[in-house]
Amino acid sequence: MRILPLIAVVSSLFLASCGSQGGDGDSGAGDAGTLTIYSSRHYDSDYALYEAFEAATGVDVEVIEADGDLLVERVKAAGDRSPADVIITVDAGRLWRAEQEELFAPLESDVLNERIPENLRHPDGLWYALANRARVVVYADDRVTESELTGYPSLADPAMRGRICVRSSGNVYNVSLLASLIARWGGEEAQQWAEGVTANFARDPLGGDSDQIRAVAAGECDVAIVNHYYLARLMTSEPDVTEGLSIFWPEDAPGVHVNISGMGMAANAPNPELAQQFMEFAVSDDSQRLFAELTAEYPAVPTVTYDNDVLDGLGEFQADPLAATVLGENQAEAQRIFDRVGWQ
Repeated sequence: MRILPLIAVVSSLFLASCGSQGGDGDSGAGDAGTLTIYSSRHYDSDYALYEAFEAATGVDVEVIEADGDLLVERVKAAGDRSPADVIITVDAGRLWRAEQEELFAPLESDVLNERIPENLRHPDGLWYALANRARVVVYADDRVTESELTGYPSLADPAMRGRICVRSSGNVYNVSLLASLIARWGGEEAQQWAEGVTANFARDPLGGDSDQIRAVAAGECDVAIVNHYYLARLMTSEPDVTEGLSIFWPEDAPGVHVNISGMGMAANAPNPELAQQFMEFAVSDDSQRLFAELTAEYPAVPTVTYDNDVLDGLGEFQADPLAATVLGENQAEAQRIFDRVGWQ
């Protein structure tokens, strides 16, 4: 497995377009070939997945990493010169953006269709979920009573004034959360909710999800809106930080907002057969287990079991069965609502 920053690939493409001799052009591929994956994920689970795929197939895996929006822009800019076989990114919103840029090729796979629930894959096979993450509430045990948290609506209650920490509205996790609430309540009620939450900020949005949890632990706010695995990871790596904190699952009907990381075969994939082989490998039981055990995400394949006591310790919850495609379709309206209510 070889991991490259995106800038190295851009330089390589530039040299190729200038007629570089390119040496022997051999990147070390074995007889089974080389699979090029563009990914905005940088987790141990993914590296373990790539290595397992190499060991099982003899295929060399080359990974190009960059943040989600930059990744999409670079694949788009490279066009039919892109070496990408598989594109992996976080959040249904980013999958939707890549889909709108026509970066995916449809893939019809009985394996993928049987393993991934219908609401977690594109109806035309453009992308499939790899793993799930829930957007939850983390709160301080000594400053929040259970009766104060009854669902996502309670975050907009005036009783929460000056008590909430959360990322900025530009973060795709928040955009997708609001996109799901638009589908749940309609645009007008979703805007009222966003306006109420904004009025309840303890501080201006700052930092990532881990920073929000640390702010609750430090007493800067009482509750934080975060993805569940940030809490699970801190419980493992820095248990002193999470002492006195609890998780609340906003299960108000139809359930907790769940988002995905996903993958799709690139529209100009040089090796479409290898792309399909990898994607089907990624939804096997052994592969799916990696996401739960190494990243504390939930497997996209619901029947997969895993060994992660911390993740199990967060408890069970009812997930919103909303189709992930809707999160993308409502992105623009969600961003407009954030802008109107002043959620920076």
